[in-house]
Order: sequence, then C-alpha cells, then structure tokens
Amino acid sequence: MLKVAILDDYQNVSQAFLNLKKLDGKYEFKIFNEAFRDENDTGEQLKDYEALLIMRERTKITKSLINQLTKLRFIITSGMRNKAIDLEAAKQRKIIVCGTEINSNPTAELTWALILGLVRNFKEEIDNMYQGYWQTTVGFELKGKILGLIGLGKVGSQVAKIGKAFGMQVVAWSENLNLSHAKELEVIPMNKEDLIKTSDFISIHVVLGKRYNNLITKKNLQMMKKSAFLINTSRGSIVNENDLIEALKSNQIAGAGIDVYNIEPLPSNHKLRFLPNALLLPHLGYVTAENYSIFYTQMLEDLEACVKGKPIRVIES
Repeated sequence: MLKVAILDDYQNVSQAFLNLKKLDGKYEFKIFNEAFRDENDTGEQLKDYEALLIMRERTKITKSLINQLTKLRFIITSGMRNKAIDLEAAKQRKIIVCGTEINSNPTAELTWALILGLVRNFKEEIDNMYQGYWQTTVGFELKGKILGLIGLGKVGSQVAKIGKAFGMQVVAWSENLNLSHAKELEVIPMNKEDLIKTSDFISIHVVLGKRYNNLITKKNLQMMKKSAFLINTSRGSIVNENDLIEALKSNQIAGAGIDVYNIEPLPSNHKLRFLPNALLLPHLGYVTAENYSIFYTQMLEDLEACVKGKPIRVIES
C-alpha cells in the first residue's frame, strides 16, 4: 500500500472532509495534527512516506528535506501556489507536485473582520464584556476614510469593492498595477510612498516573492499617519515584523490587524501576542469549511490520478 502522510491538520478536521474508510486497503494514511519541531524532526517522521498531502505554506518542503525523503513520489498541496515547496528540487527528484482550486473570497472577508475589529475596538470591548463592563471605548466610522491597497488582484479587488460600499475612498499600488482594472473598480492609482502617507488603512494583498519581501519596514511605518492601521492577510515576511512591533509599542501607528506571521504557528511567547493594539488571528484567511471541502476532495482526486500515472492540476513553477 502507498504510504500517505496528511500534514498540517492543526484543527484535527481532515477526517470530517475525507472518507478514508473508502480507501482502506489502497492507501495507508497517517494524519499529523502538530507542527514539526524542525526540519530534522520533519525528515525523521516522514522518511517512509511516498505521498504528502499538505496545506499551503504551513510545513516547509525545502531542498534539503526533499533530499532526505528518498521514498517521496508525490506532493499534493491545497491551492495552485505554495511558496513553501522547493519546486526545482522536487523536479530534480522527479517528484510530481499537484494542487487544488481555492476560493479567494474568505481572505477578503477576513480582511474586513480585522478592519472592523480595529475601528470598533473589538478586542478590548469583548474582553471587557466578559469581565462585566459596558461601553469602555469609542470607535469611529469608515465612511470617508482612505483605504490603501497594496495589490489589486483577486483578493485586493474584492476588498476594494467592499471599501467602496462603505463609502471609503480606495487607492491602490503595486509594481504591476493594472490601470484599466483599477479604473473599472473606481480605485485611484497611487505611488507607494503617497499611499502610505495618506491612507487611514493600509491592507496588503500581494503575492510573496523577492520583490515584495520586506516591503514594509521602519521607514514606511514612520510615514504612516499616527491614526492609521496596517492590515496583513497576505504573508508575514512582506512586513518587517520587528519594525512593526516597535511601531506598535511606540504608538507610531494606531494598530495592526494580522493573520500571517514569519513563524507559524506563532510561538506562545511572541512579542506580538502582548501588544494591546495588535488584533491577531491564527492564519484563518482561507480556513473555511467550503475551502477545506475543495482542498481535501481534490487532493484525493490528485492522488488517485498520480497513482494511475495521469496526474492532474500539476504545479511546475
């Protein structure tokens, strides 16, 4: 039987979406609910597996790890893009990498949960309600405020539409901003520096890559209004985490809504966890029942196709 490891099931829900009994006798499955300690631990625990079913950008599948996993034949990830996989190393080993479809709307929806949570002080008000208090803060309205979007792709476009519905002025920048698309959405193109200086909310929606790594640093945070908020539901390393912590500690900016981090899961003693003006979520952007149903259903379809020698939804670059 083909040995298959199901990784990154932190919520212990994969079996709710996978009918593993149906595949008894065909595959030997093992589910991993915890993050691995380090790469050596990952290599040791996965050394006998021929196929990995993974969630995008949770466990890093590096070149050195791939070289340790000598029996590995297939890597199947949620989504059609996973920066945590060294695709070139997989290709060299002739390991087939496949993906799944993904709904982008949950991340846009979560972005607005963070924005609304920040402007209405949800973190403090919720804590206070459970301690018996009533109306301890004063929030403010979104109408008339400036929403600055870094990235206007699928997610950024959905965020823009909702911003317009709230009566906000929406501006956008990215290195490859489509001006005609911005015009269709009634979004004002702006250079990066002006966007950072003028926006009341800066929300990040670009794909992590060399050009966007460490995109927001101390210099950029110092340009922001003291009343402004930063929202990141894209990838942790787009924002310099240490610089953000300092900006929040010193009240250089009003606050931040964060769903993504340099290290995930976020360590329990991480400095971000202790900042009152940081609204934190545990990378829930794509975590919905609808997406998980797509992921796990198509992962098994991918696995079956690979075993038959006719792989589908192949990721090559």
